[in-house]
Amino acid sequence: MKRFVLPLVLGLAGCAPAASVGVPSAAPGGAGRFAALEAEVRRRVAALPGDTLEVSVALVDLQTGDSMLVDAHTRMHAASTMKVPVMLELFRRADAGELALDGPVEVRNAFRSIADGSAYTLSPDDDSDREIYGHVGRTATVRELVERMITRSSNLATNLLIDLAEPARIAATLASLGASETVVLRGVEDGPAFRAGMNNTTTAYGLMKTLEAIAAGRAASPRATEEMLAILGRQEFREMIPAGVPAGVRVANKTGWITGIDHDAAVVLPAGRRPYVLVVLTRGFRDRDAARRIGVEVSRRSWESVTGAR
Repeated sequence: MKRFVLPLVLGLAGCAPAASVGVPSAAPGGAGRFAALEAEVRRRVAALPGDTLEVSVALVDLQTGDSMLVDAHTRMHAASTMKVPVMLELFRRADAGELALDGPVEVRNAFRSIADGSAYTLSPDDDSDREIYGHVGRTATVRELVERMITRSSNLATNLLIDLAEPARIAATLASLGASETVVLRGVEDGPAFRAGMNNTTTAYGLMKTLEAIAAGRAASPRATEEMLAILGRQEFREMIPAGVPAGVRVANKTGWITGIDHDAAVVLPAGRRPYVLVVLTRGFRDRDAARRIGVEVSRRSWESVTGAR
């Protein structure tokens, strides 16, 4: 069944001011500000063909604190959006002096399933970053691996980093940020864990809270915040949320896709105002272009609603 329950939430808790990107209290009349967008997204989802397609949207404007949730607590497979919490935890550990971002990590292609301890490897044919497989047997810095994990969505880099970040520590960090609806359990392509239902999952709300905390400077130091946003801004996959805003607008985003799943989560940074965070999750689309068109449409209308520009 299509899902398009659209609760509207204003003045989201946790939008605390930060030195660089403060968030005032929610402005009066915020419901009216997003009412047209809410109605349009509802109509667009209701018009989708079939009855198994799902779209979840979460939006928060860090300038006013106003937010809109479109079935945003629906849990879905996280796909590669789970790489953002991995990056965040590593930068927090670096802030605490627990690891060096320029420290070496052995590049290997040998991992253990969290389900039964069995060994598995990754295939470069299933990875958007094939180049890194030529570095097996050498070392790379944590910072280099984070760059590949986010900008190229490297699965091998992710698996090398997730043990370093520690899923339990990631969970504690996400809980502290009000983002516990995002769950990171394991690396990529862990077949036994997948078959056992031990998957990385998220909701649009969980990803929104994660990116909101980063953009507002509450998740890490100012220097780490800027570096994380810069890495997200070098994302090579720009077909969804970035494609819905005018050319030249800075967008720091992370995509994720597997069969039947196509997501994008972004911090959009318009010139002259505070950023906003937009997350679009889709499930059930056989045609990835159709899923992405939904994301572009939601991004375009969100831009217009937030900035007043057309």
